Amino acid sequence: MLGTEFPGPGTIYISQTLKFSRPVKVGDTITITVTCTQKFDHNKHIVFDCVCTNQDGLKVIRGEAEVLAPTEKIKRARVAMPEITISDRDARYRRLFARAQGLKPVKAAFVHPCDVNSLQAAFSVRDTGFLVPVLIGPEARLRALIEQHKLKLGSTRIINVPHSHAAAARAVELARNDEVEALVQGSLTTEELLRAVIAPQGLRTARRLSHALYIDVPMHPRPLIITDMMVNIEPTLEHKVDIVQNAIDFAHLMGVPEPKVAALAAIETVTPRMRATLDAAALCKMADRGQIVGGLLDGPLGFDNAVSLMAARAAGLKSAIAGYADVLLAPDLESGNMLAKQLEHLSDAISGGVVLGGHVPIVLSNRGDSVESRIASCVLALIVANQYRARRLA
Repeated sequence: MLGTEFPGPGTIYISQTLKFSRPVKVGDTITITVTCTQKFDHNKHIVFDCVCTNQDGLKVIRGEAEVLAPTEKIKRARVAMPEITISDRDARYRRLFARAQGLKPVKAAFVHPCDVNSLQAAFSVRDTGFLVPVLIGPEARLRALIEQHKLKLGSTRIINVPHSHAAAARAVELARNDEVEALVQGSLTTEELLRAVIAPQGLRTARRLSHALYIDVPMHPRPLIITDMMVNIEPTLEHKVDIVQNAIDFAHLMGVPEPKVAALAAIETVTPRMRATLDAAALCKMADRGQIVGGLLDGPLGFDNAVSLMAARAAGLKSAIAGYADVLLAPDLESGNMLAKQLEHLSDAISGGVVLGGHVPIVLSNRGDSVESRIASCVLALIVANQYRARRLA
């Protein structure tokens, strides 16, 4: 106010004292009153009494400001102030972690965690009580990393193997014998880990493996699930049936009783020139016939129409899913991967992912994933592992 209205442009602050009486919350309406109490002609200083009150007439700030006032009227074009977006990443992570409260911890094999981020994630989920990590890799190398970065191994078990291939094979063996209930990728490649998982003596079931990414975007009213962005490169229609069913089952675990699934494509009309539109239409009919259960499907839908009700209305779409999608089925891995990374890096989204459909849940990671994102993925693996355990005991 002092810089734009009274005294106005050209004002220079000399001093400011403020006393904060009570908190100001998002949504409050604040009235600012500035009163000139003293003027000094010799140096053009002015002293102002400043009072801020909220919508209830209660003082929230009281203080005094001394400024050097401009000696002549100055006019400047008003600059549009930037919009303010409040994005509390910690609060969104806490909401996700709260879903795991009360669940029994599970043993998880951290496969070849020979980098600091993997080790930090392992010890963080151990300290929060979500998982009991078992480190599988070259023991000397792991202990050197732990000592170098001053991490605390404590009672965490290390299984010594010579290299990453042996680590993947040993982790799969432990999972097959029910000695661990989740796998977490370390510094080995995704291909190397999954090759061991899908081997004849691996962890496959009748359901195809697929990756589900839980992503919470600040400006969107609810979290989204994107599938598949890490496992199936060019899924066929038959593959997409399992991918969708995996995502629906996962959405149930995340508290969505009847998830709305949007089969994404570039356009909303079915054309034989675009396979994604044919697959989307077939999936919807298969859901109608009970070949996919537990959710509602629609497609083909463009991304905008899947997540924005305004866009769907502008396009003239009549659909229970358009604008309300909980699950986004990508046409292939490339499009799903690009969509997920755009949301993560351009919208301050938080995310975590897990591979479904195997004997145990599997956490895959990118080298650029933060420790918080890795912990979020481990929390999702805990939720899924508890569901798998309940099915085995039923």
